[in-house]
Amino acid sequence: MTPRGTASTARPAVSKAAGTRLSGIDAARGLALLGMMATHVFPTFESNAQLTPTWVGLVFSGRASALFAVLAGIGLALSTGKQHPLQGPQLWAARRGIALRALVVGAVGLSIGGLEVNIAIILVHYAVLFLCVLPFLGLDVKHLLVLALGWVLVTPALAFLLRPWLLTAVPALQLGHNPQWEDLSTPAVLLGDLFLTGYYPVLQWIAYLLIGLAIGRLALTSAAVPALLLAAGTVVAVLAKWLGVVMMEDWGGRAALQASLLDPSYPLGSLLQVNLAGVDQTGSAWWLASSAPHSGTTLDLLHTSGVAAAVVGGCLLLGRLVQGSGWDFLLPLRGAGAMTLSFYTAHLCVMASLYGQPLPSGWTLEGIYWAQAVAILALGAMFAALVWRGPLEWVAHAANQLGRHQPARIR
Repeated sequence: MTPRGTASTARPAVSKAAGTRLSGIDAARGLALLGMMATHVFPTFESNAQLTPTWVGLVFSGRASALFAVLAGIGLALSTGKQHPLQGPQLWAARRGIALRALVVGAVGLSIGGLEVNIAIILVHYAVLFLCVLPFLGLDVKHLLVLALGWVLVTPALAFLLRPWLLTAVPALQLGHNPQWEDLSTPAVLLGDLFLTGYYPVLQWIAYLLIGLAIGRLALTSAAVPALLLAAGTVVAVLAKWLGVVMMEDWGGRAALQASLLDPSYPLGSLLQVNLAGVDQTGSAWWLASSAPHSGTTLDLLHTSGVAAAVVGGCLLLGRLVQGSGWDFLLPLRGAGAMTLSFYTAHLCVMASLYGQPLPSGWTLEGIYWAQAVAILALGAMFAALVWRGPLEWVAHAANQLGRHQPARIR
């Protein structure tokens, strides 16, 4: 609901600002969903001995999911006071609501974790990330930025030191599959996988939510902040990727890593461009110099966070353009972005139904992707126009409201 000004001259400006922010953030979330879907449907490597990266792998791998996580932090900031963090009883009520919403997301993730699908499902990690940042919701933007920078610099090295110990434990503290309800019976393995050895290591990924919280505490409805996010994010992303390439190619990092591998023909060069999630990254400190997607290194976190900030800034600027044009061309994208939990879950169910099966006659991977994308955008536009919540969003919202409820005090 748009807040009303006390004077009639203030109402149009407040309404326009609120609409601009919501349009841009939801549109960015819709882009993140479509990007993650692309990495699920299309191959990220060609099926040859060299594992040549595809354009989907080069463009979306690591970036779409990081954008999704940064936007989670932005959403938490917007729901806990925006530029002025909640304090006292209101903050504790918000924390309770977010914790219950995280439990709903985690329950959905555990329920679909048993699907037969070659996709790393992020929902359980996403829920744990929500719980992990609860202590930081009352911080202002300056403290969040300092904390985020420290997290980006320190946790990759900490993970590098701890990961070998977890992998050599008996049993190894790594699932090798998506988290599901049965894994609650082995909490040490589950927690080891979620925080360090799995596809989305929470220890490092907390940085994305801290950065998102910091972005969400900025004056996103102003004209300058989105432009600053676009410019600064682009610079950080380019510099981080450039430094990673220099360290790998010019300073001998890739040669040292290649020599440390047992198989000299291992296509390390391709993996450094697209995905290091399946590599243990142990033994050589040169792993920490990579900016490869899903490597969880400082340069990877900086690059993907920079891309996320730039995308958010660009979408916020588009949102302002929408408000000025009178034609809401972002409606399908922001509608999809407002229903990512429902659409992401439905997408996974569709992909599970196709897993291990020959493609239907006349269908291609492009057709499968665009059929889902068009359906999501169309349904998103309809739900947004009607101001409806998605089914899973409704459950998560109800849980959030239940947690935030504060009984009236009896005087």
